[in-house]
Amino acid sequence: MSNPADLRYSPTHEWAKLDGDVVTVGVTKFAVEQLTEPTFLELPAVGKVLAAGKAFGIIESVKSTSDLNSPVTGTVVERNELLLEDRAKKRAADLAPVNDDPFGTGWMVKVKLAPGATLDHLLTAAQYDEQLASDGH
Repeated sequence: MSNPADLRYSPTHEWAKLDGDVVTVGVTKFAVEQLTEPTFLELPAVGKVLAAGKAFGIIESVKSTSDLNSPVTGTVVERNELLLEDRAKKRAADLAPVNDDPFGTGWMVKVKLAPGATLDHLLTAAQYDEQLASDGH
């Protein structure tokens, strides 16, 4: 799967899509492949203020646990509840959207940008592809 050109990327493998002043955030296909079947997801509550480059959640797999880092500064206005339903009963199959469609239905949170915040510091798809190649992926 190629990385969509209309998204911006963080060096820690999160993606961001700007729509007005709201940014949809998720993890890249590369991140999902490195995790190997995510089994648990922890996302912030609506209203939580996020800082660019700082952890906002956790994603776990049988292989590892990783922080999710916010690519932008702003306030969570929505989270993908489909991924969080019946958290106590979560199974890997419930996180299928993250595995199967990380750039679409597998999105994680929507963040209203803080005043003055932009996506200019994030990588373009071409720059992200270069980063992956230089890291030997």
